[in-house]
Amino acid sequence: MYWLIGSFIILAMMGVLAVADSTPIPIMPLFMDSASTPVLTISFVLLTFILILISQFTIPSVNPINSVKNTSHHSRFASRILYFISIAILASTLVIGSGLKALVSHQQADDQKITEPMRVQALVHIEGISDSVYDAGTDTGYRQVAIISQILPLVSELTAQDLNRVTAEYGAGLNNSLSGNDIKYESSNAISSHQNTLAENAVQDKVYRVLLNAYPKNPAKQSSKTNSQKKSKKTEKQSQIADLNHLQPGDRLFMTLTLAPLATSEQVSNNPSGFDSYRWLRSRHIDGVANILATSSAILPSSHPQSHSNSHLLSSDSYLTRLRTAIDQGRWQLRQHFYKDWATNTAAEQQAKAVTLSLLTGDRSLINRETKDLYQLAGISHLLAISGTHVLFLAIVLAGIVILLANRMYPALYRYIPRWHVRWWVMISAAFIYALFTGFDVPAARTAWMLLAIGLTRLTLLPVSTMRVLFALAVLMAWHDPYVLWQAGYWLSFIAVALLLKYEDTSQNQLLTSNQPSTSYDKLLRRLWLSFKRLFKLQCWLFLALLPVTLLLFGKTSLWGLIVNLFAIVLFGWIIVPLNLLAGLCYLILPSVADIIWMLVTAIVSNLHELIGWLTAMPVLSDAWLYTPVNAAILLMALLTMLPWLLPRGLISRWLVLPPLSLLVMTVYANQQSLTTTPTLYILPTGDHYISAALLQYPVVNDKDAKNTSWLFLADHRPSNTKIKTMPSNLTADKFSAMLAQQLGSLSVNKLEGIVVQSSSSGVTDSRVYDKKSSAVAPNDSELLPMIVAQLSQRLPVSQYWQAGHSERWSALYQAYKVTTDSQKTATISAQRCESGKIWQLPNGKLTLQAITGWSKIDDASVWDCTVAIDSSTPIRVLKYQANDPLKSLPANSQTLMSKSKPLPDQANMSQSRLILNADTHERTWQMWSLLCSADLTNSNIAMNHTIWLGHSTSHISNEVISQQQIDEIITYDNKPLEVALSSDALFKEGD
Repeated sequence: MYWLIGSFIILAMMGVLAVADSTPIPIMPLFMDSASTPVLTISFVLLTFILILISQFTIPSVNPINSVKNTSHHSRFASRILYFISIAILASTLVIGSGLKALVSHQQADDQKITEPMRVQALVHIEGISDSVYDAGTDTGYRQVAIISQILPLVSELTAQDLNRVTAEYGAGLNNSLSGNDIKYESSNAISSHQNTLAENAVQDKVYRVLLNAYPKNPAKQSSKTNSQKKSKKTEKQSQIADLNHLQPGDRLFMTLTLAPLATSEQVSNNPSGFDSYRWLRSRHIDGVANILATSSAILPSSHPQSHSNSHLLSSDSYLTRLRTAIDQGRWQLRQHFYKDWATNTAAEQQAKAVTLSLLTGDRSLINRETKDLYQLAGISHLLAISGTHVLFLAIVLAGIVILLANRMYPALYRYIPRWHVRWWVMISAAFIYALFTGFDVPAARTAWMLLAIGLTRLTLLPVSTMRVLFALAVLMAWHDPYVLWQAGYWLSFIAVALLLKYEDTSQNQLLTSNQPSTSYDKLLRRLWLSFKRLFKLQCWLFLALLPVTLLLFGKTSLWGLIVNLFAIVLFGWIIVPLNLLAGLCYLILPSVADIIWMLVTAIVSNLHELIGWLTAMPVLSDAWLYTPVNAAILLMALLTMLPWLLPRGLISRWLVLPPLSLLVMTVYANQQSLTTTPTLYILPTGDHYISAALLQYPVVNDKDAKNTSWLFLADHRPSNTKIKTMPSNLTADKFSAMLAQQLGSLSVNKLEGIVVQSSSSGVTDSRVYDKKSSAVAPNDSELLPMIVAQLSQRLPVSQYWQAGHSERWSALYQAYKVTTDSQKTATISAQRCESGKIWQLPNGKLTLQAITGWSKIDDASVWDCTVAIDSSTPIRVLKYQANDPLKSLPANSQTLMSKSKPLPDQANMSQSRLILNADTHERTWQMWSLLCSADLTNSNIAMNHTIWLGHSTSHISNEVISQQQIDEIITYDNKPLEVALSSDALFKEGD
């Protein structure tokens, strides 16, 4: 009953959050006011205690003799009915109340969030330390949680001097005002007093908790005259942004910001990586994002009182707030100590220091994307977080030191306080302080609260197991903050500890019961072998048990984790983390000694990075990712498989796991096969408005010797017309290729028949002298797509490569990339021209790829772009790829045309369907097709049953070409309507 009620509570809260996030649910304002206080949580705790007391002590008597003597049969039956009714009422109240608690929390967050974009001037209160640092050299931005108040609409652009003047006026008003709630200060915006009054009434009463953003900008190419005019202004602004790294927790200053609402879950579903930024920000109670425009160089003194009436978000100067700010300032100062002379270190030294800092304080701001990817590939990214092991180790060490000092200096203390009381108080104090110092994340907070709860159960002699304490703590944390259920760390932390508590190991008993005569050397070897055996069994148990949860939360898992964790956990747990904590303690007393220890730790971490990089680069084990979409059914079957190990030993026979295990394997296999049994074209998200990627998966059913065929199509749809200016792409080849490899892996694609780059690239066309290092590592926009082909060909087999336009320099580019990256693969791939008339066909003739545009022999790059027609014997469905759940990819939005020139049914080959992938960037492409190829299409006897056109909304295709191509349906990569389809010549209707 205990586990059942707790599970229903968590499921009810998760269900309410999921439903309320998509469907508005009305709620009474009176209930919202009462539920916003801690009274509701305290009420849940009291109801839980009453429920436990009733279930433990109000059990009806089962002694037949006493039952006959004292009560009648009807009274015993009535008491039993009353007992179960009271249990049901209390349990239902807890479940329903928990759901209402989640609903209230969601409604409060909705009422507080930013609803529309706006440019404002606001007072910014820095909260905690930043998530990252601003560094234009490494292209990393500044992200910081802050609270903004005193919000005014921004009409004209303000400089740092203007904001300094506003700061001075605001500070003078604070000093001269008797009340800090109604402070007025003169706005520097060029607006009238009437508009200022309206603005104050509309915006100034609001207080938001936002995520500040400032990223280095890659300015577009400009003329030298424009650069000379704006050079001083840009330099001044960049220096202001760079000063953001010096902002400490608790600082208050004025900024001009661009506020924007959070993207919804539907909007972030197009995220190429599948990361749900909406849930991540909501779980941190962020109301919106704010891009920094300008900052004041003057910071308000911390002695000023809070000046806003809505001080519940500004966290008035209570003791806990001041303690938290002081701890965050200590974390910031420690980061600055590590960040000192940062540019003089090598990249390897920088990342070794960054990981050392993360292991000490949980501050990951200095860790770059490459290091995070390396830890993810190795399956040890959990070691970067402050786990319960860190907190528990420090608590045990400090408790041991205190007990040792008490034994030596004041043993009489134990006359008044038991020894375990002293150890317990020291451990919980150290645990809570260190958890606060590391940001009080879920793993650290769980350890601190568990130490407190276990000590209380021992102090009160309650017959409660550790597993029940863990489960109760999980429910209490959900009651305190329902949005914690959206954090992956919450689930992984509690489930991992529960699995450790349920883990059984009998290898130690084998050592104790062994009666074989042996020497001390043999005993040492036997102990080492049994220790390794226990560690391996434990690692396999955790890896297999957490596999469904990991796949459900992240969609992939690294098989390297099973191997790397065997030595990484020992290295981190017994060497790196203890030395790091020792250095942290020495830093408070002898900073020079701490620096020496940190030098040793960074050297160990740096060598570890080299070892992991060498292991993960081995060609034999290059495919380390396991991609398997997991749904609720798979998770339930995995739970049934592990049930005999989770329950007490002997309660259920472990042979019973065979049916659910077999069903689980068949379900996973069926899910993998379902991705490739139907001809499908996936529109892959790229993160760039103009760059498109599409994957064609065509199953070969009748040919047993052939495998499923997969083609990847890449294109850059930026108009080549110089009159139309577009921003350059912010994608890099490394980032884009890694993203594509992950998407292909999630779709069970381990081989590509071909890659088609439909856009011409000047980077592989002209005859410039090729610089191997600079161009291969940081390619320009013209080399982006060919570089992606080069990198993908090193990740998985690629049989063909079609390139629009000329590609004379492809071999030099490809060889330079292999030299620069020290690639061990000897296989090379040659570029074939993608030009009009080029054809590829399956042996059975059911799939044909044909280039219908692209004339590279003409000395004009505007007609080089290659449009590809895919002819199939069966219809090809077009889906928008969902990175978070590929199985739930939805059909792409389309415009269905009513063609006037549709052939008669007896003239058409009803078994043929066509999908046209358009990639024109200039109007001359289709003009050339109309001159050269339209007559061939008219004289052709093949008519398609259904023709789909897929391209960009900026395409220059004409209405005449649409009619000649007999297009029935139009889909755009950017999900915008094609203008030519809206003309009067083509009747259409919207469809999905």
